[in-house]
Amino acid sequence: MPAKRVSGVGGPGTAAVLASLLTLVGCGAGKDTGTSPHNPPVSSTAPAASSKPTPKPGATATAVELPPLHAGFDYQIGGAYPPPAGVRIVSRDRAASPAPGLYNICYVNAFQAQPDERKQWPADLLLRDAHGKVVVDEDWGEALLDIRTPAKRKRVAARVNRWIDGCADKGFDAIEPDNYDSYTRSRHLLTADDATAFITLLSAHAHARHLAIGQKNTAELAGLRARTGLDFAVAEECGEYDECGTYAKAFHDRVVVIEYTDSGLRKARSGFGGRLSIVRRDVTVSTPGSADYVRRTR
Repeated sequence: MPAKRVSGVGGPGTAAVLASLLTLVGCGAGKDTGTSPHNPPVSSTAPAASSKPTPKPGATATAVELPPLHAGFDYQIGGAYPPPAGVRIVSRDRAASPAPGLYNICYVNAFQAQPDERKQWPADLLLRDAHGKVVVDEDWGEALLDIRTPAKRKRVAARVNRWIDGCADKGFDAIEPDNYDSYTRSRHLLTADDATAFITLLSAHAHARHLAIGQKNTAELAGLRARTGLDFAVAEECGEYDECGTYAKAFHDRVVVIEYTDSGLRKARSGFGGRLSIVRRDVTVSTPGSADYVRRTR
C-alpha cells in the first residue's frame, strides 16, 4: 500500500486543460458553514464511528457529516493503532476498522492498482501506451487505471464503489480516494478532464452512502470542487510546497494536512496552524514501536 503522495503540477498542456475547466466551473463554492455545498446542513460534531446517520423524514439521501475544523488529526493508512490523546479525526486504510467515537476517513486507492491487486483488474482497465505496455507509477509500482472513456470510467467506478460500500458498512464517515493526480504521471494519456469526470462518479456514490469525500492532493484542481462534489481536502506536504493556502481557500479551511519533514511542519503551522488540522508523520506512515515511527503536531 502506498504511504505518501506528493502533489505535483501536470506536464505540458495541463494549464490549458485547467483553464478550460475553470471557465466551465466559475469561481467555486460559497462560504462554508460546516456543510458540504452538495448537501443540506448537518452537525460538524463527529458521531460514533460505528453508526451512520439515518435520514429524517423528508431529508435528502445524500446528507453527510463533514470533518471538524482545526481538530486533532492522525494519519494511520500504514497501520491502525489507538489514536493519541486529542485526536478527533483519523484516516485509515479500507481494510482497517474505524476508531470508535472519532471522525473516520477511509483510504482507497481509486486511480491506480496496488501491486498485490493488479491481477484482479481486467486487462483493458489498466492504462496502456501505444505499444500495449501498462503505464506504471514507478515510485510505487502501481499500474494506472484507464479512465479515458465514459464506459471505462463507469467500469472502474463500479469496482471502487464496492470499496466505498465497504467503508460505509464498517461505519467510516468519509473516503479519501488516492491518486487523483494520476493523469500527471500518465505520459499524457490521461487528462484533468478524465480525472474530474471520474471522481465526480465517486462523489455521487459516496454521498449516496452518507459519506463525505476528500480531495487527495492535486492542488491545481482544488478550484473545481463545485463540479466534482468534493467536500474537504487531504493535503500531503502542502506546507513544504506552499500549497496549503490553495486548499484552505477552496475548502474553507476544511483541510487535513500531513507533513513528512520538520521543515514542512514548521511552514504549515506558521501559516495555518490555527486553521487547519496538521500532523507530522514518517514517510512510511508506520505504527508505534517501529523504528521509523514519527508523529508530531508541533
